[in-house]
Amino acid sequence: MRKLWATLMACSLTLAACTDEPTGPAQSAPARPQSAPPSASPAPGLGQPTRVKVDVPPALASAPFDRERYLQLPAGWTASVYARIDKARFMTLTPSGDLLVSQPGAGTVQLVRAGAVTEFAGGLRQPHDMVFAPLNGQMYLFIAESNRVVRYPYANGDLKAHDGQVVVDGLPDTSTPELHGTYAHVLKNIAVRGETLYVSIASTCNACVQDTVSDPQRATIYTYAATGTNAARHLLARGIRNAEGLAFRPGTDELWIVVNNRDNTLVPDDRDVDGDGQSDKGKRMAQFVDDYPPEEFIKVRDGGFYGWPFCNPNSDNGLRNMPFLRDYELNRDGQKADCAKADPIDLGLPPHSAPLGLTFFNGAAIVPLHGSWNRTKPAGYKVLYVPWTASGPGDPVDLATGFVDPDGKWWGRPVDAAVDTDGTLLISDDGSGTVLRLTPPRGSAG
Repeated sequence: MRKLWATLMACSLTLAACTDEPTGPAQSAPARPQSAPPSASPAPGLGQPTRVKVDVPPALASAPFDRERYLQLPAGWTASVYARIDKARFMTLTPSGDLLVSQPGAGTVQLVRAGAVTEFAGGLRQPHDMVFAPLNGQMYLFIAESNRVVRYPYANGDLKAHDGQVVVDGLPDTSTPELHGTYAHVLKNIAVRGETLYVSIASTCNACVQDTVSDPQRATIYTYAATGTNAARHLLARGIRNAEGLAFRPGTDELWIVVNNRDNTLVPDDRDVDGDGQSDKGKRMAQFVDDYPPEEFIKVRDGGFYGWPFCNPNSDNGLRNMPFLRDYELNRDGQKADCAKADPIDLGLPPHSAPLGLTFFNGAAIVPLHGSWNRTKPAGYKVLYVPWTASGPGDPVDLATGFVDPDGKWWGRPVDAAVDTDGTLLISDDGSGTVLRLTPPRGSAG
Protein backbone atom coordinates (compact mmCIF):
# COMPACT_ATOMS: atom_id res chain seq x y z
CA MET A 1 0.00 0.00 0.00
CA ARG A 2 1.32 3.43 -0.96
CA LYS A 3 3.05 5.14 1.94
CA LEU A 4 2.23 2.17 4.15
CA TRP A 5 3.70 3.51 7.37
CA ALA A 6 2.33 7.01 6.95
CA THR A 7 -1.11 5.59 6.26
CA LEU A 8 -0.99 3.43 9.38
CA MET A 9 0.02 6.43 11.45
CA ALA A 10 -2.66 8.61 9.91
CA CYS A 11 -5.38 6.11 10.80
CA SER A 12 -4.59 6.56 14.50
CA LEU A 13 -4.61 10.37 14.54
CA THR A 14 -7.39 12.93 14.79
CA LEU A 15 -6.53 15.76 12.40
CA ALA A 16 -9.90 15.70 10.62
CA ALA A 17 -13.43 15.34 11.88
CA CYS A 18 -13.98 11.62 11.17
CA THR A 19 1.56 14.86 -9.75
CA ASP A 20 5.49 18.02 -14.84
CA GLU A 21 9.00 18.10 -14.31
CA PRO A 22 10.73 18.63 -11.01
CA THR A 23 12.13 22.13 -10.44
CA GLY A 24 14.78 24.48 -6.23
CA PRO A 25 19.11 23.82 -2.34
CA ALA A 26 20.21 20.63 -0.42
CA GLN A 27 21.23 21.13 3.17
CA SER A 28 21.22 18.33 5.98
CA ALA A 29 -19.64 23.83 -21.35
CA PRO A 30 -20.88 27.29 -21.26
CA ALA A 31 -18.27 29.67 -22.62
CA ARG A 32 -16.72 29.44 -19.14
CA PRO A 33 -16.93 25.80 -17.99
CA GLN A 34 -18.00 25.34 -14.39
CA SER A 35 -14.61 24.63 -12.87
CA ALA A 36 -14.65 26.94 -9.88
CA PRO A 37 -11.70 26.89 -7.45
CA PRO A 38 -12.01 25.11 -4.13
CA SER A 39 -14.37 26.65 -1.59
CA ALA A 40 -13.03 29.42 0.62
CA SER A 41 -15.14 28.05 3.49
CA PRO A 42 -13.28 25.64 5.77
CA ALA A 43 -14.14 21.96 5.82
CA PRO A 44 -15.67 20.55 9.02
CA GLY A 45 -12.94 20.41 11.66
CA LEU A 46 -10.74 23.05 9.98
CA GLY A 47 -10.49 26.62 11.22
CA GLN A 48 -10.80 29.79 9.18
CA PRO A 49 -7.73 30.59 7.02
CA THR A 50 -5.10 32.67 8.82
CA ARG A 51 -1.84 34.23 7.63
CA VAL A 52 1.02 32.35 9.32
CA LYS A 53 4.74 33.11 9.19
CA VAL A 54 6.90 30.16 8.15
CA ASP A 55 9.43 29.41 10.89
CA VAL A 56 12.88 28.85 9.38
CA PRO A 57 15.94 27.54 11.26
CA PRO A 58 18.90 29.89 10.54
CA ALA A 59 20.92 27.11 8.88
CA LEU A 60 18.11 26.56 6.34
CA ALA A 61 17.40 30.22 5.53
CA SER A 62 18.76 30.33 1.97
CA ALA A 63 16.49 31.54 -0.86
CA PRO A 64 13.54 31.71 -0.97
CA PHE A 65 13.65 31.81 2.83
CA ASP A 66 16.19 34.64 2.86
CA ARG A 67 13.12 36.79 3.45
CA GLU A 68 10.03 36.23 5.54
CA ARG A 69 7.53 33.86 3.98
CA TYR A 70 3.89 33.39 4.93
CA LEU A 71 1.24 30.77 4.24
CA GLN A 72 -2.52 30.82 4.65
CA LEU A 73 -3.41 27.92 6.96
CA PRO A 74 -6.42 26.98 9.08
CA ALA A 75 -6.54 28.93 12.34
CA GLY A 76 -4.18 27.48 14.94
CA TRP A 77 -1.90 25.73 12.46
CA THR A 78 1.80 26.54 12.20
CA ALA A 79 4.35 26.15 9.40
CA SER A 80 8.09 25.52 9.52
CA VAL A 81 10.94 24.40 7.29
CA TYR A 82 11.77 20.79 8.13
CA ALA A 83 14.57 20.15 5.61
CA ARG A 84 16.12 21.61 2.48
CA ILE A 85 16.47 19.05 -0.30
CA ASP A 86 17.09 20.20 -3.85
CA LYS A 87 14.11 19.41 -6.09
CA ALA A 88 12.42 17.36 -3.37
CA ARG A 89 9.78 15.22 -5.00
CA PHE A 90 7.90 12.22 -3.54
CA MET A 91 8.13 11.09 0.09
CA THR A 92 7.44 8.18 2.38
CA LEU A 93 8.13 7.44 6.03
CA THR A 94 10.16 4.38 6.93
CA PRO A 95 8.77 1.95 9.52
CA SER A 96 11.38 3.48 11.85
CA GLY A 97 9.86 6.94 11.38
CA ASP A 98 12.56 8.45 9.17
CA LEU A 99 11.60 10.40 6.06
CA LEU A 100 12.66 9.39 2.54
CA VAL A 101 12.57 11.99 -0.25
CA SER A 102 13.16 11.26 -3.93
CA GLN A 103 15.30 13.43 -6.22
CA PRO A 104 14.66 12.30 -9.81
CA GLY A 105 17.15 14.70 -11.40
CA ALA A 106 19.98 13.65 -9.07
CA GLY A 107 19.13 9.94 -9.22
CA THR A 108 19.02 9.72 -5.44
CA VAL A 109 16.74 9.14 -2.48
CA GLN A 110 17.57 11.16 0.62
CA LEU A 111 16.92 10.18 4.24
CA VAL A 112 16.00 12.78 6.85
CA ARG A 113 16.65 11.85 10.49
CA ALA A 114 16.83 14.27 13.42
CA GLY A 115 17.39 17.18 11.06
CA ALA A 116 20.26 15.52 9.17
CA VAL A 117 19.97 14.71 5.46
CA THR A 118 21.95 11.75 4.10
CA GLU A 119 21.82 9.70 0.93
CA PHE A 120 19.76 6.53 1.32
CA ALA A 121 20.05 5.32 -2.30
CA GLY A 122 22.02 6.60 -5.28
CA GLY A 123 22.83 5.80 -8.87
CA LEU A 124 19.15 5.46 -9.76
CA ARG A 125 17.47 6.41 -13.01
CA GLN A 126 15.04 9.25 -12.17
CA PRO A 127 13.61 7.74 -8.97
CA HIS A 128 10.17 9.11 -8.16
CA ASP A 129 7.51 7.36 -6.10
CA MET A 130 8.34 5.06 -3.15
CA VAL A 131 6.30 2.52 -1.19
CA PHE A 132 6.95 0.32 1.83
CA ALA A 133 5.15 -3.03 1.77
CA PRO A 134 5.61 -6.43 3.43
CA LEU A 135 6.00 -9.62 1.39
CA ASN A 136 6.22 -13.05 3.02
CA GLY A 137 7.21 -11.55 6.36
CA GLN A 138 9.89 -9.22 4.95
CA MET A 139 9.44 -5.46 4.68
CA TYR A 140 10.54 -3.97 1.36
CA LEU A 141 10.98 -0.49 -0.01
CA PHE A 142 9.79 -0.27 -3.63
CA ILE A 143 11.26 2.57 -5.71
CA ALA A 144 9.90 3.54 -9.13
CA GLU A 145 12.65 4.51 -11.57
CA SER A 146 11.80 5.79 -15.03
CA ASN A 147 12.50 2.43 -16.67
CA ARG A 148 11.91 -0.07 -13.89
CA VAL A 149 10.75 -0.76 -10.32
CA VAL A 150 13.26 -2.05 -7.77
CA ARG A 151 12.77 -3.24 -4.20
CA TYR A 152 15.12 -3.24 -1.24
CA PRO A 153 14.75 -5.35 1.92
CA TYR A 154 14.38 -3.08 4.92
CA ALA A 155 15.13 -3.56 8.61
CA ASN A 156 14.25 -0.98 11.23
CA GLY A 157 16.92 1.69 11.46
CA ASP A 158 18.48 1.08 8.04
CA LEU A 159 20.34 4.16 6.82
CA LYS A 160 21.25 2.82 3.35
CA ALA A 161 19.41 0.81 0.72
CA HIS A 162 21.03 -2.56 0.04
CA ASP A 163 20.58 -5.74 -1.98
CA GLY A 164 18.27 -4.21 -4.57
CA GLN A 165 16.11 -6.55 -6.65
CA VAL A 166 14.43 -5.68 -9.94
CA VAL A 167 10.67 -6.31 -9.85
CA VAL A 168 9.66 -4.80 -13.21
CA ASP A 169 12.11 -3.94 -15.99
CA GLY A 170 11.82 -2.48 -19.48
CA LEU A 171 9.30 0.25 -18.69
CA PRO A 172 9.19 2.91 -21.42
CA ASP A 173 11.32 6.00 -20.91
CA THR A 174 13.59 8.23 -22.99
CA SER A 175 15.74 5.19 -23.83
CA THR A 176 12.84 3.48 -25.65
CA PRO A 177 13.94 3.47 -29.33
CA GLU A 178 10.62 4.57 -30.84
CA LEU A 179 10.54 7.69 -28.62
CA HIS A 180 13.89 9.08 -29.84
CA GLY A 181 14.81 10.46 -26.43
CA THR A 182 11.56 12.36 -25.86
CA TYR A 183 9.09 11.49 -23.07
CA ALA A 184 6.97 14.27 -21.58
CA HIS A 185 5.85 12.43 -18.42
CA VAL A 186 8.60 9.90 -17.85
CA LEU A 187 8.43 9.74 -14.03
CA LYS A 188 6.60 6.71 -12.64
CA ASN A 189 4.18 6.36 -9.73
CA ILE A 190 3.40 3.12 -7.91
CA ALA A 191 1.30 1.43 -5.22
CA VAL A 192 1.49 -2.01 -3.65
CA ARG A 193 -1.38 -4.02 -2.19
CA GLY A 194 -0.87 -7.59 -1.05
CA GLU A 195 1.37 -9.19 -3.68
CA THR A 196 0.31 -6.85 -6.47
CA LEU A 197 2.34 -3.90 -7.74
CA TYR A 198 0.49 -1.05 -9.49
CA VAL A 199 2.47 1.07 -11.98
CA SER A 200 1.39 4.25 -13.73
CA ILE A 201 2.84 4.57 -17.24
CA ALA A 202 2.03 8.13 -18.24
CA SER A 203 1.67 9.57 -21.73
CA THR A 204 4.65 10.71 -23.74
CA CYS A 205 2.78 13.71 -25.11
CA ASN A 206 0.02 16.23 -24.54
CA ALA A 207 -2.44 14.33 -26.77
CA CYS A 208 -1.48 11.68 -29.32
CA VAL A 209 -2.68 8.37 -30.72
CA GLN A 210 0.65 6.51 -30.68
CA ASP A 211 0.54 5.99 -26.91
CA THR A 212 -2.70 4.01 -27.28
CA VAL A 213 -1.12 1.40 -29.60
CA SER A 214 2.31 0.99 -27.98
CA ASP A 215 3.42 -2.07 -26.00
CA PRO A 216 3.03 -1.54 -23.12
CA GLN A 217 0.30 1.00 -23.72
CA ARG A 218 1.01 4.39 -22.26
CA ALA A 219 -1.42 6.66 -20.42
CA THR A 220 -2.32 3.57 -18.41
CA ILE A 221 -2.02 1.76 -15.10
CA TYR A 222 -0.64 -1.79 -15.16
CA THR A 223 -0.36 -4.38 -12.42
CA TYR A 224 2.50 -6.83 -11.92
CA ALA A 225 3.41 -9.45 -9.36
CA ALA A 226 5.30 -7.68 -6.59
CA THR A 227 7.28 -10.87 -6.07
CA GLY A 228 8.94 -11.34 -9.45
CA THR A 229 10.52 -9.70 -12.49
CA ASN A 230 7.92 -8.60 -15.07
CA ALA A 231 5.53 -11.31 -13.89
CA ALA A 232 1.74 -11.34 -14.36
CA ARG A 233 1.49 -8.09 -16.33
CA HIS A 234 -2.13 -6.89 -16.56
CA LEU A 235 -3.55 -3.74 -18.13
CA LEU A 236 -5.71 -2.38 -15.32
CA ALA A 237 -6.99 0.88 -16.81
CA ARG A 238 -6.32 3.15 -19.77
CA GLY A 239 -7.11 6.62 -21.03
CA ILE A 240 -5.32 8.22 -18.05
CA ARG A 241 -2.96 10.90 -19.37
CA ASN A 242 -0.67 11.20 -16.35
CA ALA A 243 -1.75 9.37 -13.19
CA GLU A 244 -0.04 10.60 -10.03
CA GLY A 245 -0.32 9.85 -6.33
CA LEU A 246 -1.61 6.27 -6.56
CA ALA A 247 -3.12 5.45 -3.14
CA PHE A 248 -5.51 2.94 -1.64
CA ARG A 249 -8.16 4.39 0.62
CA PRO A 250 -7.46 2.97 4.08
CA GLY A 251 -9.54 -0.07 4.97
CA THR A 252 -10.71 -0.65 1.40
CA ASP A 253 -9.52 -2.06 -1.91
CA GLU A 254 -10.26 1.26 -3.67
CA LEU A 255 -7.36 2.61 -5.71
CA TRP A 256 -7.59 6.39 -6.16
CA ILE A 257 -5.45 8.61 -8.35
CA VAL A 258 -5.11 12.24 -9.35
CA VAL A 259 -4.53 13.01 -13.02
CA ASN A 260 -2.76 15.79 -14.92
CA ASN A 261 -5.07 16.39 -17.88
CA ARG A 262 -4.26 17.75 -21.35
CA ASP A 263 -3.42 21.31 -22.43
CA ASN A 264 -4.41 23.52 -25.37
CA THR A 265 -7.75 21.85 -26.05
CA LEU A 266 -9.69 23.13 -29.06
CA VAL A 267 -13.27 24.28 -28.53
CA PRO A 268 -15.23 21.02 -29.09
CA ASP A 269 -18.65 22.37 -30.08
CA ASP A 270 -20.60 25.43 -31.24
CA ARG A 271 -20.34 27.46 -28.05
CA ASP A 272 -19.57 31.17 -28.32
CA VAL A 273 -16.48 31.59 -26.16
CA ASP A 274 -15.62 35.24 -26.82
CA GLY A 275 -19.19 36.57 -26.93
CA ASP A 276 -19.14 37.84 -30.51
CA GLY A 277 -22.27 35.87 -31.43
CA GLN A 278 -20.35 33.36 -33.56
CA SER A 279 -19.47 29.70 -33.00
CA ASP A 280 -15.87 29.14 -31.91
CA LYS A 281 -15.85 25.43 -32.67
CA GLY A 282 -12.39 24.10 -33.49
CA LYS A 283 -10.52 27.19 -32.30
CA ARG A 284 -7.74 27.35 -29.70
CA MET A 285 -8.74 30.19 -27.39
CA ALA A 286 -7.16 31.20 -24.08
CA GLN A 287 -10.60 32.00 -22.62
CA PHE A 288 -11.55 28.36 -23.11
CA VAL A 289 -8.21 26.64 -22.47
CA ASP A 290 -7.76 28.41 -19.12
CA ASP A 291 -10.73 26.56 -17.64
CA TYR A 292 -10.86 23.33 -19.65
CA PRO A 293 -10.52 20.45 -19.13
CA PRO A 294 -10.49 19.91 -15.35
CA GLU A 295 -7.80 17.83 -13.72
CA GLU A 296 -9.17 14.55 -12.37
CA PHE A 297 -9.63 12.68 -9.08
CA ILE A 298 -10.59 9.09 -9.96
CA LYS A 299 -11.37 5.76 -8.34
CA VAL A 300 -9.79 3.28 -10.74
CA ARG A 301 -11.85 0.37 -12.05
CA ASP A 302 -10.27 -2.78 -13.47
CA GLY A 303 -10.96 -2.49 -17.20
CA GLY A 304 -11.79 1.20 -16.93
CA PHE A 305 -11.35 3.70 -19.77
CA TYR A 306 -11.02 7.35 -18.72
CA GLY A 307 -11.10 9.12 -22.06
CA TRP A 308 -7.64 10.35 -23.00
CA PRO A 309 -6.78 11.30 -25.73
CA PHE A 310 -10.11 10.94 -27.52
CA CYS A 311 -12.53 12.26 -24.89
CA ASN A 312 -12.27 15.14 -22.44
CA PRO A 313 -14.34 15.49 -19.25
CA ASN A 314 -17.32 17.79 -19.67
CA SER A 315 -17.55 20.23 -16.74
CA ASP A 316 -20.50 22.20 -18.17
CA ASN A 317 -22.85 20.81 -15.50
CA GLY A 318 -20.45 20.60 -12.58
CA LEU A 319 -17.38 18.72 -11.48
CA ARG A 320 -18.87 15.45 -10.21
CA ASN A 321 -19.37 12.26 -12.24
CA MET A 322 -18.39 14.16 -15.34
CA PRO A 323 -19.27 12.69 -18.75
CA PHE A 324 -17.16 13.48 -21.79
CA LEU A 325 -16.96 15.59 -24.92
CA ARG A 326 -15.23 14.35 -28.06
CA ASP A 327 -11.75 15.75 -28.56
CA TYR A 328 -11.94 17.99 -31.62
CA GLU A 329 -8.45 17.13 -32.87
CA LEU A 330 -8.39 13.36 -32.39
CA ASN A 331 -12.01 12.17 -32.22
CA ARG A 332 -14.15 14.76 -33.96
CA ASP A 333 -16.49 12.23 -35.56
CA GLY A 334 -16.51 9.80 -32.61
CA GLN A 335 -14.93 6.99 -34.64
CA LYS A 336 -11.83 6.57 -32.44
CA ALA A 337 -13.76 6.15 -29.18
CA ASP A 338 -17.34 6.17 -27.94
CA CYS A 339 -17.12 8.85 -25.27
CA ALA A 340 -20.52 7.85 -23.89
CA LYS A 341 -18.97 4.55 -22.79
CA ALA A 342 -15.98 6.06 -20.97
CA ASP A 343 -15.98 5.87 -17.16
CA PRO A 344 -17.28 9.14 -15.65
CA ILE A 345 -14.77 11.19 -13.70
CA ASP A 346 -15.52 11.12 -9.95
CA LEU A 347 -14.34 14.67 -9.21
CA GLY A 348 -12.81 17.48 -11.22
CA LEU A 349 -10.01 19.64 -9.80
CA PRO A 350 -8.92 23.11 -10.99
CA PRO A 351 -7.78 22.97 -14.66
CA HIS A 352 -4.02 22.99 -15.23
CA SER A 353 -3.32 22.99 -11.49
CA ALA A 354 -1.21 19.78 -11.78
CA PRO A 355 -2.18 17.59 -8.81
CA LEU A 356 0.74 15.31 -7.91
CA GLY A 357 0.60 13.70 -4.49
CA LEU A 358 -2.41 11.98 -2.91
CA THR A 359 -2.30 11.02 0.77
CA PHE A 360 -5.26 9.77 2.78
CA PHE A 361 -5.33 11.38 6.20
CA ASN A 362 -8.06 10.68 8.78
CA GLY A 363 -11.22 10.96 6.77
CA ALA A 364 -9.72 13.26 4.14
CA ALA A 365 -7.38 13.30 1.17
CA ILE A 366 -4.46 15.71 0.98
CA VAL A 367 -3.70 16.75 -2.62
CA PRO A 368 -0.78 19.11 -3.36
CA LEU A 369 -1.24 21.12 -6.57
CA HIS A 370 2.09 21.74 -8.30
CA GLY A 371 0.79 24.70 -10.32
CA SER A 372 0.06 25.68 -13.91
CA TRP A 373 2.65 26.56 -16.53
CA ASN A 374 0.47 27.96 -19.33
CA ARG A 375 -2.66 29.41 -17.74
CA THR A 376 -3.33 33.15 -18.17
CA LYS A 377 -3.55 33.46 -14.38
CA PRO A 378 -1.71 30.89 -12.22
CA ALA A 379 -3.72 27.94 -10.93
CA GLY A 380 -2.65 25.51 -8.25
CA TYR A 381 0.44 26.29 -6.13
CA LYS A 382 -1.41 25.13 -3.02
CA VAL A 383 -2.38 22.12 -0.94
CA LEU A 384 -5.99 20.90 -1.03
CA TYR A 385 -7.91 19.20 1.76
CA VAL A 386 -10.65 16.92 0.39
CA PRO A 387 -12.97 15.68 3.15
CA TRP A 388 -14.37 12.18 2.62
CA THR A 389 -18.07 11.41 2.60
CA ALA A 390 -20.13 8.24 2.38
CA SER A 391 -20.28 8.71 -1.40
CA GLY A 392 -16.61 9.56 -1.93
CA PRO A 393 -14.58 12.78 -2.08
CA GLY A 394 -16.35 15.86 -0.76
CA ASP A 395 -15.85 19.47 -1.76
CA PRO A 396 -12.15 20.43 -1.82
CA VAL A 397 -11.00 23.33 0.35
CA ASP A 398 -7.65 25.06 0.56
CA LEU A 399 -5.39 23.76 3.32
CA ALA A 400 -2.25 25.74 2.47
CA THR A 401 -1.91 28.68 0.09
CA GLY A 402 0.56 31.55 -0.26
CA PHE A 403 3.17 29.97 -2.51
CA VAL A 404 2.62 32.74 -5.08
CA ASP A 405 3.74 36.32 -4.39
CA PRO A 406 1.43 39.30 -5.06
CA ASP A 407 3.32 39.95 -8.31
CA GLY A 408 2.22 36.52 -9.58
CA LYS A 409 5.62 34.83 -9.23
CA TRP A 410 5.72 31.57 -7.32
CA TRP A 411 8.30 30.79 -4.67
CA GLY A 412 7.13 27.24 -3.96
CA ARG A 413 5.56 24.31 -5.83
CA PRO A 414 4.00 21.63 -3.61
CA VAL A 415 4.47 18.02 -4.75
CA ASP A 416 3.65 15.39 -2.14
CA ALA A 417 2.39 14.97 1.42
CA ALA A 418 3.35 12.54 4.17
CA VAL A 419 2.09 12.08 7.71
CA ASP A 420 4.86 12.26 10.30
CA THR A 421 4.83 10.07 13.39
CA ASP A 422 3.63 12.98 15.55
CA GLY A 423 0.59 13.68 13.37
CA THR A 424 1.99 16.65 11.50
CA LEU A 425 1.88 16.97 7.72
CA LEU A 426 5.08 17.10 5.71
CA ILE A 427 4.85 18.76 2.29
CA SER A 428 7.60 18.45 -0.32
CA ASP A 429 8.24 21.45 -2.56
CA ASP A 430 10.50 21.00 -5.57
CA GLY A 431 10.35 24.69 -6.48
CA SER A 432 12.15 25.91 -3.35
CA GLY A 433 13.90 22.64 -2.52
CA THR A 434 12.13 22.24 0.80
CA VAL A 435 10.18 19.90 3.02
CA LEU A 436 7.67 21.94 5.02
CA ARG A 437 6.05 20.87 8.28
CA LEU A 438 2.40 21.89 8.76
CA THR A 439 1.29 21.40 12.36
CA PRO A 440 -2.38 21.41 13.48
CA PRO A 441 -3.41 22.71 16.89
CA ARG A 442 -2.48 20.19 19.55
CA GLY A 443 -5.38 18.24 20.95
CA SER A 444 -7.78 19.53 18.29
CA ALA A 445 -9.75 17.64 15.70
CA GLY A 446 -8.21 19.75 13.00
